[in-house]
Amino acid sequence: MILKNISEAKAELSALIEAVSKGEEVLIGKAGVPVARLVRFRGPAAPREPGALKGRIRVAADFDELPDDIAAALGARP
Repeated sequence: MILKNISEAKAELSALIEAVSKGEEVLIGKAGVPVARLVRFRGPAAPREPGALKGRIRVAADFDELPDDIAAALGARP
């Protein structure tokens, strides 16, 4: 594990990304306290499946109707 402060990380970003790509973990600290962790990107765990929430989401019948007070405030109604 590599620990760098913010200014060092900014100056050595390319080298840190290279280390991360090889499997190393990089901690970035502020005043000696770790605040961020750089790790290798592994991609999504599983491919997304369209329609995963089908039947679980309901749109209200009056979804497209604007309440009178909001419509008046927007100038859509007198």
